[in-house]
Amino acid sequence: MEEARGVVKHVLLAKFKEDITPDRIEELIKSYANLVNLVPSMKSFHWGKDVSAENMHQGFTHVFESTFESTEGVAEYVAHPAHVEYANSLLPCLEKVIAIDYKPTAVNL
Repeated sequence: MEEARGVVKHVLLAKFKEDITPDRIEELIKSYANLVNLVPSMKSFHWGKDVSAENMHQGFTHVFESTFESTEGVAEYVAHPAHVEYANSLLPCLEKVIAIDYKPTAVNL
């Protein structure tokens, strides 16, 4: 198995509070995506909603994935004022959240 060189994925799973409107969720997603323009170490952003037929989501409805060149880049992102401001607007809207950082690894068969 081989780790991807210079790539770290930051994955956030979110369950929004019931009283958070779809319009507010859309605003939060657009603001999250805009962090790519504000935080130099953040290289890309993708998101999606759960569509699994397995029903194992435990209430988590949204996934957000950001790409960085290094673990240091993730640390820069976490401390960046634009991220701090965004996190302060997002976190109160969430009932549950999980964040995981990982280095993608390919399996050589």
